[in-house]
Amino acid sequence: MKVEVVQTYQSNLPDQDDHPYRSGCWRPNHEEINAWDLEVEGEVPSDLQGVYVRNTENPLHDSLGRYHPFDGDGMLHSMFFDGQSVQYRNRFIRTDGFNAELDAGRALWGGLLERPERSEREGWGARTRLKDASSTDVVIHGGRVATSFYQCGDVYELDPKTLEQYGKAAWLSGVTPGWGVSAHTKVDEATDELLFFNYSKEAPYMHYGVVDRSGNLVHYIPIKLPGPRLPHDMGFTDNFAVLHDFPFFWDPEALKHNAHAVRFNTDLPTRFGVVPRRGQPEEVRWFEFEPTYALHVINTYEDGDDIVMDGYAQKDPTHFSLVETGCHAYRWRMNLRTGQVSEGSLEEALSEFGMINPAHAGKPYRYSWAVTSPPKFFAMNGLVKLDAETAQRQEFLLPEGMFLSESPMAPKQGSTAEDDGYVVTFVTDINANESGCWVFDARDISTGPVAKVKLPKRICVGTHSYWADVSKL
Repeated sequence: MKVEVVQTYQSNLPDQDDHPYRSGCWRPNHEEINAWDLEVEGEVPSDLQGVYVRNTENPLHDSLGRYHPFDGDGMLHSMFFDGQSVQYRNRFIRTDGFNAELDAGRALWGGLLERPERSEREGWGARTRLKDASSTDVVIHGGRVATSFYQCGDVYELDPKTLEQYGKAAWLSGVTPGWGVSAHTKVDEATDELLFFNYSKEAPYMHYGVVDRSGNLVHYIPIKLPGPRLPHDMGFTDNFAVLHDFPFFWDPEALKHNAHAVRFNTDLPTRFGVVPRRGQPEEVRWFEFEPTYALHVINTYEDGDDIVMDGYAQKDPTHFSLVETGCHAYRWRMNLRTGQVSEGSLEEALSEFGMINPAHAGKPYRYSWAVTSPPKFFAMNGLVKLDAETAQRQEFLLPEGMFLSESPMAPKQGSTAEDDGYVVTFVTDINANESGCWVFDARDISTGPVAKVKLPKRICVGTHSYWADVSKL
C-alpha cells in the first residue's frame, strides 16, 4: 500500500470527544490522502470500472453550542476502479464557510439545533445563519462531481478522478439570488441533464430547474407552494419532474419569532406536483395523498397514463433514527388522465437510502439496493436488495460495531440485465479501528462481499453517494 498525505488540518475538537456523532463510527477525519496499491481480500472484478464517491458531515471545529450530525463540514471519499487497480482519495469540500472557519481557527456558525442569532456570520439558504457545508449529497454530471446542501446552498464542483476543486458551478449565476440549490439534484443518464429544486421562506417558496450536459442552466421556473416547506428530494421520468409538498414543515407562528420548530401536520395531505420537464408554472398538477414525510425517492417512472413514484414513507417523522421514523419502501401512483391516485407499501420491513441501476433512473425498474439501521442511532448496519415486483428481500447484516454507507449499484461493463453488476460501499469497523471498500455481487448480496479493499485510515461513516461509469468521467 502506498500513501501520500496531501494535507493535515488542525482541529479544536476535544481530544476525548464523547459526542455520539463525533465519536465511534462518526469520528471525523482531518487528514487528506491519496492511496494506491491497496491491499485486497478476494478479487476486485475487472469489469467494475468507474468511480464511487461518497459525501459526509465531517466537522473540523468544535460547535457553537449543541452539535447535530448534519452540521459537519463536507468531505468526499472516492474509490476509482479502472479494471486493473483501485485508488482512494479524500478531500474536504472547500466551501466559503469552510474557508472562513479555517482562517478563524474555530466555528463561526451555529448548527441545526441552535437559534440563528447564535451564528457570528450570515449564512446561506432556506434557514439563514446556517453554514452551507455542501455536505449532504453528491452526483457526477458533465464529467464533474457536484456536491450540495440539504437546506439550499451553492453547488461545488470537483474532478471525479483526482478530487481537484473547481469551486462553485458556473450555472448558479442564473439561480435566484439567495435561494441556492437543495440537495438531491438528479442526473438523467439518458439525456445527461441535471434536474434540481430549491426552497425558501420567501414566496413562491420553491423553484425547479434543468441544467444541460454542457453545464448551462436551460430551464428555471417558480413553483408556488402554500407557505415555507421542507422538501428533501424529487423525482423525474422521461417526460416529467415530480416535486414534493409534505405536511412536515416549520411552524408558521414560531417562524414569526425567527424560531424554526418543525411540526407534523397530520390534518394536511401529502402533495406531489407533476410538471413537464421543460414545463411552465401553470402546467403543474398537484395530487394529494395520506399525510407522511419522505426524505428519499427510490425511482419515478411512467406507466401508461400513470406516474409511479417509489420512496421511503415515514410513519412518524418527528424522530431522527431510521428505525424510530418507521421508514419503509412505499409507492405513490398518479393518473394524469383521470386524476385518480393510489398508494401503498412495497414492503413493511424497514429500510432507507435506496439506490438503483443508474440506467433505469426515470424509467421502469425492478430492483433497489438499500440499507438497514440499528435502533435509536443514525447509522447503517446492513444491505437490502428489494424486488419491487415480488417484494422478495435479500439482506446482508454486518457484525456489531461495523457500519456501512449508502451503497450504489455499479453495472458491469457491457451488462444488459438490470441487476447484472456490483454494489459498492465503504465499511468502518470500530472494533478493529479500520475501514475498507467492499464490493458485492448485485444479484446476490446475501453471500457477502466478493472483494474487500483495505483503506490506509479508518474513515468516518457517511450518507449519500454516487457511482459513475468510466465513460461518464
